[in-house]
Amino acid sequence: MNIRTGSCLCGAVAYEVEGEPLRVGLCHCADCRKSSGSAFVFFAVWPRPAFSHSGKIASFAGRSFCPVCGSRLFCLRNDEAEIRLGSLDSPPTDLAPSYEVWIKRREPWLHPLSGVDQFAEDAR
Repeated sequence: MNIRTGSCLCGAVAYEVEGEPLRVGLCHCADCRKSSGSAFVFFAVWPRPAFSHSGKIASFAGRSFCPVCGSRLFCLRNDEAEIRLGSLDSPPTDLAPSYEVWIKRREPWLHPLSGVDQFAEDAR
């Protein structure tokens, strides 16, 4: 079984996910932009039982982060764990987005990803 590990910038919080993600995407929503400080967020979703973490986390509006260094790491729900892929220890070169959400807020200089589903708002 494939196990991926990740952590915050300072190493106080670590996590792992087992197996392959249910889905991989890019989000252009205002919340993701603000919380990441970037034009979009690259994320993947795993079943909640495939996820575990160690270290103390803080949360704001369902978004978990390291209270020491502030690294944004994941969003946990009862059924799923959404991981910010930039926090993985190894670059996720084998994962590619299959959809983009909140494209109505995508920067005009960012072109749509070819061959992936496009959603004006959330896909759920």
